[in-house]
Amino acid sequence: MSAHLRVVIVEDDIAVALINREFVASHPGFTVVGEAHSGTEAVALIEKLRPDVVLLDFYLPDFSGLEVLSRLSLDRSSQLEVIAVTAARDLDSVREARAKGVRHYLVKPFMASALFERLDEVLKQFDTMRRSSRGKLLDQLSVDAIIASTGGRYAPPPKGLSDATLQRVHIALQSAGTDLSAAELAERVGMSRVGARRYLEHLVDIGRATLTPRYGGAGRPENRYRSPS
Repeated sequence: MSAHLRVVIVEDDIAVALINREFVASHPGFTVVGEAHSGTEAVALIEKLRPDVVLLDFYLPDFSGLEVLSRLSLDRSSQLEVIAVTAARDLDSVREARAKGVRHYLVKPFMASALFERLDEVLKQFDTMRRSSRGKLLDQLSVDAIIASTGGRYAPPPKGLSDATLQRVHIALQSAGTDLSAAELAERVGMSRVGARRYLEHLVDIGRATLTPRYGGAGRPENRYRSPS
């Protein structure tokens, strides 16, 4: 049997937080290790405990749950999985959550069975990672499973890049419906070509964009970027 995944619950309503705690505690494979009722508490608690999973409400008294993700300093190797549990159902919130790597999104109110389904998905992802890490060499199926289970995880942008601009670039690339060069993206977003290329390269690094060189006449090929979804 795999070890229990450690869960932090972020919810401003104490009564709702208790219900969510009971839901998680009743589901095999998970242990609640902490609870936060504000954005400030959430950032501090997640940084301190380094849980595997966070149940995250967006509407918090000081700043939003999405801002919590922006303020975390977890390194790229972290296996933090976020399950959004929120009443936010506007398109901007959903897009921003997706851009930050939130792959599980539950709109309040929801049935316990809906949460259990997301928890099962998360447990399966972690089990795949654990099984695959036992050997140094992986076959293609194991590689595909790991890429699929980690591609949406949140990774803070490197120094010099901001979350807000990264989200604008990501959304512009998604809405384009075709591939774009750095110059074309820069014109859409209103920034320099060099800056656009840095953000696009980061999106490629974290699996949110693909890069395809386009060969034309003489000289270097033009890099074209596209959203994979």
